[in-house]
Amino acid sequence: MSTTDPDRPTPMTTRRYPDTLAAPVTRELVVKKSRFIAHLVPVRNVAEADEVIASVRRQYWDARHNCTAMVTGATGDQARSSDDGEPSGTAGIPMLEVLRRRGLTDVVAVVTRYFGGVKLGAGGLVRAYSTAVSDALDDATLLHRRELLEARVEVPHAEAGRIDNALRDWAGGHGAAFGDVVYGAAATFTLWIPPSAKTDLADDLAASSAGSLSPSFGATRIVDVPAA
Repeated sequence: MSTTDPDRPTPMTTRRYPDTLAAPVTRELVVKKSRFIAHLVPVRNVAEADEVIASVRRQYWDARHNCTAMVTGATGDQARSSDDGEPSGTAGIPMLEVLRRRGLTDVVAVVTRYFGGVKLGAGGLVRAYSTAVSDALDDATLLHRRELLEARVEVPHAEAGRIDNALRDWAGGHGAAFGDVVYGAAATFTLWIPPSAKTDLADDLAASSAGSLSPSFGATRIVDVPAA
């Protein structure tokens, strides 16, 4: 029967946030001779998303439609879409639903359509626009967004190389992000760790340094962590 150590801190819960893209991605889909070119771009706000949309429209000025969908905000609470001349509800909203279903934020999708001469009907348009975005997302590299705690470790220069390797290995195994290293009187390493891992980091650092090193902790912030 397991027991709880009253002297051990209770792990803190970490709020989950939508993912985002690591880099832009473009993919083309052809349906009954119509070309659907999906452009997916990570953005920081609505203004950046509008700039992306304007840029795509300039580049593909001769296309029949440049339909759009965007989700922004740390929690994905802001969304907007446009059918850009396609029948209402057949392009922007299906594109937006794909972004929502994939759990993404701070991303804009623009699907450029060159009409191939064959009408697809409302259902065909919905499938084509949603598939174009979905297929492009299959090619994308995702970043997980996590609320992480800042941890700093000051290390004598003579031990910096060994501790650097140890901390990087630790970060990879604990869902943490390795930050900047500052070299001054000592080497100062910064990690962004799950709040629930505070005790693990302190214990593992003490074990690897014969008790001579311990982390100091700062504030939490939202950090992008590469998907495994």
